[in-house]
Amino acid sequence: MGNNELPKTVSLYTLGCKVNHYETEAIWQLFKEAGYVRGDFEKNSDVYVINTCTVTNTGDKKSRQVIRRAVRKNPDAVICVTGCYAQTSPAEIMAIPGVDIVVGTQDRAKLLGLIDEFRMVRQPINAVRNIMKNRIYEELDVPTFSDRTRASLKIQEGCNNFCTFCIIPWARGLMRSRDPQEVIRQAQQLVDAGYLEIVLTGIHTGGYGEDLKDYNLARLLRDLETQVKGLKRLRISSIEASQLTDEVIEVLRESTTIVRHLHIPIQSGSDTVLKRMRRKYTMAFFADRLDRLREALPQLAITSDVIVGFPGETEEEFMETYNFIRDHRFSELHVFPYSKRTGTPAARMEDQVQEEVKNERVHRLIELNDQLAKQYASTFEDEVLEVIPEEKYKLEPDSGLYEGYSDNYLKVVFPADESMVGKIVRVKVAKAGYPYNEGQFVRVVEEATQLV
Repeated sequence: MGNNELPKTVSLYTLGCKVNHYETEAIWQLFKEAGYVRGDFEKNSDVYVINTCTVTNTGDKKSRQVIRRAVRKNPDAVICVTGCYAQTSPAEIMAIPGVDIVVGTQDRAKLLGLIDEFRMVRQPINAVRNIMKNRIYEELDVPTFSDRTRASLKIQEGCNNFCTFCIIPWARGLMRSRDPQEVIRQAQQLVDAGYLEIVLTGIHTGGYGEDLKDYNLARLLRDLETQVKGLKRLRISSIEASQLTDEVIEVLRESTTIVRHLHIPIQSGSDTVLKRMRRKYTMAFFADRLDRLREALPQLAITSDVIVGFPGETEEEFMETYNFIRDHRFSELHVFPYSKRTGTPAARMEDQVQEEVKNERVHRLIELNDQLAKQYASTFEDEVLEVIPEEKYKLEPDSGLYEGYSDNYLKVVFPADESMVGKIVRVKVAKAGYPYNEGQFVRVVEEATQLV
C-alpha cells in the first residue's frame, strides 16, 4: 500500500441512469466516512469502483471497457464492480482479469468490509446474491451532491412490470418502497444543505407505496410538502400513466411545490404494440389520464419516452404513435430505436424491424418533437418564469450567460452570474425556442439557506 500516513484514494465511475448516479454518490459517502479521499478516475487510485449499467447490450460492453481501463491504470489497485450489469452477469465480470470484488445492486454498504477481506485473502470475491428474494429497501444516504442545483432523492427500488423489452427487474429486483419517514428526513437534510429543488427518483418511481400498507405516492407528496421546511420545488423524475390516480392528480392540482412538469413514458401509441411490449394500459386509458391532468394543470409540460421499431411494428402502428403524440401535444420526447436486449422476450421475437426503417421513423419523431417543443415553449413567450441557473451557457461559456430549467422544464439562457447558481431567479422569456429559450433577468427570488 506504500506510505500508511497518506489517506487512501478511491475513484468512482458511473454508467447509466440517474439512479446509478445517486447510488455512486451514496457509495462515495461510505468511503468518505472511512477516511478515503476521492480521486480522479483517470489517475492512479488505491480503489476503483465501477457502477455498471445493463439496460442495453451496449451498456454491458461499455461497462466492460471501463473496468478494463481501471485495471490498466493501476494493476495493484482493488477493483470493485457494482450495479446492474454486476447483478445480472457476475460471472462475466469475474472473468475479466484484474477484477477483485463484485457486488450487485444490493449490499453496497458491505463494500468496505469486502475490501479489507480482499486485502487479507488476495482472492477475487463474488458477493452477488439473488435480487429476486429481496423485499426490503436498502437505505443509502446522500446528504449532498456534487451538482449543487438540484438534488435527487431515491424513494423506491425495483419494478414488477416485466415489459418484454426490459431486463431491469432482473437487475434491480421487485418493487420496494423506502420508509416514508426516511424520505422526509433525507429531504429535510437536502433542503438544509441548500437545495431548493428535489427530484424524486427510483427505478419505477411512480410505483412508490404499492408495497406499503395504508400509504401511497399521493400521501408522500402531501407529507413532503407539509413537513419539509424550506422546500421550494418538488419534481417527480418519471411516473407511469397507471400511477396517475385521481388522488395523485388532486395533489398535483393543489400543490404549490410540485412543479408543472411530468415525465410519463408512453413507449408506443399503438394498442397492439403495447400488448406485445406487455405494457399494462391502452391508449384510451392514457388519453383519459392526460385529459384529467390538463384539466387540473392547463400549462403542464408532459415529456415522454418512445421506443421506435419494436419487433413487428408496422407503418400503421408507427403512425398511431406519431398521431397520438402530435394530437396530445407532448412538450418533449426522448426517442429510442428499439435495440435487442439479450435475455428479454422481445429479443427473441420474430419480425425484427430493419435498422434503416427504424432510423427513418426515429427521424420523423425527432422532427415532430422539435415542432412540439417549440410550440409548447412559444406559449410562454413574454411570460416571467422561475428558473434555477445551473451553469454557464454551454455553447458560449464566456458570454456572461447562464442556463437553467424553469419549473415547467424549459431550458432558459439569460444573463446571470456565479452568485445566482442554485437560487430561484425570475426570468422573462424574450424569445422562445428549442432546445434553448432566450431570457431576460428580472430578479432573484429565493436564496438557498447555504450553498453546498
